[in-house]
Amino acid sequence: MAIKSIEILNVMVFQRHLRKNNADLRSIQKGDSFQEAFMLDFCDGINVLIGENGVGKTTILKMIYAATQWSIKKTDPGKTERLLQFFSNSLKDSDALKNVKNSEDYCYYKVSDGTHSFHESLSHEGIFHFEDWIGLDMQSVFIPTTEMLSHAEGFLAMNQKYSMPFDGTQIDIIVNASLPETREIPSVMSGILDKISDVIDGTVILEKDSFYVLKKDGRKIVFSLEAEGLRKLGLIWKLIRNGLLEKGTILLWDEPEANLNPELYPLVAEILLELQKNGIQIFVATHSYNFAKYLEIRRTDKEQVVFHNLYKSRNSLSDELQKDFMGMYDESEAVYSQSAYTMDEIKCNHIMIADNELLDEVYEL
Repeated sequence: MAIKSIEILNVMVFQRHLRKNNADLRSIQKGDSFQEAFMLDFCDGINVLIGENGVGKTTILKMIYAATQWSIKKTDPGKTERLLQFFSNSLKDSDALKNVKNSEDYCYYKVSDGTHSFHESLSHEGIFHFEDWIGLDMQSVFIPTTEMLSHAEGFLAMNQKYSMPFDGTQIDIIVNASLPETREIPSVMSGILDKISDVIDGTVILEKDSFYVLKKDGRKIVFSLEAEGLRKLGLIWKLIRNGLLEKGTILLWDEPEANLNPELYPLVAEILLELQKNGIQIFVATHSYNFAKYLEIRRTDKEQVVFHNLYKSRNSLSDELQKDFMGMYDESEAVYSQSAYTMDEIKCNHIMIADNELLDEVYEL
């Protein structure tokens, strides 16, 4: 089962807006209430979210993760009842997530598998259609940007007793990495484990709430002493070894390229492509053109990887339409999206713009 789409209205950076591709834009008269939420359709393979800071890439990943966690019938009730913790551990109510100037404006996000939907209404402080959603048992893993295994010793016990400054995704990744290893590993996964093991020069083990890298020469290295880029790979190794990345799983990874040597981009891209071929739907958010491009050039078919560019600009409307609708909405900017099979097809691509600006400076020298 895969996530097919997301719809967001007036939550965090996702303000209400008119969609560029709406054929009836010109027929809308000033004062009408017709407005649309941000909407994005996903592929069953690898969905790559790109865009400048502050356009909601991480927010989308967390919304999908929250929805999948709610679908699991037998789970920690604290996770499903306190969805706000996936966004921040300090939130007391949903008002902080709302992005409205009029308290009567509707705020929600909706995640769908194409048949069922998880509809979190911030306005009503409740979940719509949860009877149809809960029990779908969508297994998912969220890898946050912050490396967490170095903080594992005593973390879970402390978190139960005190209010720790970490959100639910950061807590969950420690829980997942701490699970027992599986007895059998599919041959495809064994190949991925071997590739990672060669790079980190060993395997990842857990002893008394602490993680170590057991080197091939027998040395046991405290996880925090490894380079952070290698720790990322070590985490993937442990998740696979624990049986958490199996067919049907949804993997959400926020900035896999962070603190990673660019020479390892091809390896991480190959790992993700192999996982996708094994039936895992993947969502990654990235700021790296090179990393995203590796996914494009190393895929075996076009539909395997889709790029979703998020950008925040009213300039996405033509000059004429901006003039037509000036004053209809008092929001300064809204988040728009464009999806494509190749990076070159994407307009308003800020990571390509940054690369081009650097090349221009190099040529001027």
